[in-house]
Amino acid sequence: MTEKEIFIERLKIRTRKFAVDVIVFCDSLITCKASSVVTYQLVKCATSTGANYRAACRARSKSEFFSKICIVVEESDESEYWLDIINEANLSNDLEELLRLTKEANEITRIMAKAKNTSFENNK
Repeated sequence: MTEKEIFIERLKIRTRKFAVDVIVFCDSLITCKASSVVTYQLVKCATSTGANYRAACRARSKSEFFSKICIVVEESDESEYWLDIINEANLSNDLEELLRLTKEANEITRIMAKAKNTSFENNK
């Protein structure tokens, strides 16, 4: 495997782990009407991050890759948004895990935004 292929596989694993970790974390949230709405939104975008990254990796063209990676950026950024909402609304008792997941969402967003920008520049 090339370095690029190894990086891609590690990122697939990382985005899947992020989705699973978010699902497990959401089960620990304080039970209330608000947390059920936030959980629904967060699980949707966290799982979509990894699913769309996998789709981007299987893209049939540069424009299809760009389209999918744009979705990945949106979904990972939205994940960070919902984690921030959980923090500000005090819906979690596990601050350490909340901060770890927020950091991970931010890092994934930055990595994917870089890929998006590179793809855009290469497609000009």
